[in-house]
Amino acid sequence: MKNEFRLFLGLALFLFGAAVVYWFWTGATPQSYEPIGTVALVLTGLLLLMCGGYFWFVSRRIEPRPEDRVDAEIADAAGEVGFFSPGSYWPFGIAVAVVVTGFGIVYWMWWLIGVGIVGVLLASCALLFEYYTGTRRTAEH
Repeated sequence: MKNEFRLFLGLALFLFGAAVVYWFWTGATPQSYEPIGTVALVLTGLLLLMCGGYFWFVSRRIEPRPEDRVDAEIADAAGEVGFFSPGSYWPFGIAVAVVVTGFGIVYWMWWLIGVGIVGVLLASCALLFEYYTGTRRTAEH
């Protein structure tokens, strides 16, 4: 996790510096001042700072992973990474629900936005619990 927090904190510092440069650059004359870019850069930097802070917090509480150690060998990271579903249709359902939500936002139809959000939540829950219920239920669960 040390690599991740360094990456996120470094990007956050870069964006804060870019926000300062952008603020001075667009504020050279009162007619050219444009605050939206500065706000966007600062908010993006804050988001990266929040993610980097989380990774830093987690990295202090877990054992160093092989990619965090200088003396690690490639074989140290060998083994099972996790379980990935070989053939699930629920990501497609999530994508369709997101498209419905997007159309609702584009055409400003509150009922379509609501249907899309409910669809995203239902499809996400179905993806999450796919191997806990139904015919794909495994013995370990």
